[in-house]
Amino acid sequence: MTKITATYVDHMGSDLSVVNAARVSFGKKHDKFQDKDAKLIKYLASHGHISPFGHAFASWHIKAPVFVARQLVKHKFLRWNEVSRRYVDDKIFFYEPDQWRGKSDDKKQGSSDDTLSNLDGIPMYGLTVNKEVYQNRHRKGLRTIGTQHMANLVNQKAYHLYNNMITAGVAPEQARMVLPQSTMTEWYWSGSLDAFADMCRLRCASDTQAETQEVAWQIYHQMEDLFPVSWVALMEDVY
Repeated sequence: MTKITATYVDHMGSDLSVVNAARVSFGKKHDKFQDKDAKLIKYLASHGHISPFGHAFASWHIKAPVFVARQLVKHKFLRWNEVSRRYVDDKIFFYEPDQWRGKSDDKKQGSSDDTLSNLDGIPMYGLTVNKEVYQNRHRKGLRTIGTQHMANLVNQKAYHLYNNMITAGVAPEQARMVLPQSTMTEWYWSGSLDAFADMCRLRCASDTQAETQEVAWQIYHQMEDLFPVSWVALMEDVY
């Protein structure tokens, strides 16, 4: 299964950068991080003095399905450069979940905590099933193709249609319209410490789509290593 990943690329600054950005107001600077600097960072975060945290930056290489990317691109204070299907017409991969979640009973969006296992009866109108796959499942007593296989089949149908359109000479910028939301995309994502903190406050929340949480939590834990004092201060009383 193609995995959702947030891979560290680069960063600039440290907890000391945050401290010195704050102390410049008094014409002061520290060459080494001190115990009292940790207290200052905590004070800045708890009293809403956020601008010093804007002087530390990080960059990530994200790989996730399109439906996740379209949620995360809304964070406008983070810089985003994504692979373009106007220029790239190969290396297509699809995201397929290892389990299917049930619909939430108490809200219009989101999932329940239930994992659905009895979906083999979903009809597959208009899809031609590979005979060998069907016969193999029939021998095991399974009368239908199965939802996991169905998701794979839909993705492969879209993949072949896309490739046939490219071969026929259709412009990639138009041919890409037949690719499903499960198509994997990738982008470079850069921004300040405070901007990523804002993103994680929203996207690590329990009511965020699980696949989107995967990206946010991967960044969250790596930020703890890059900016241990500042990150804890910014995320205190959140998670």
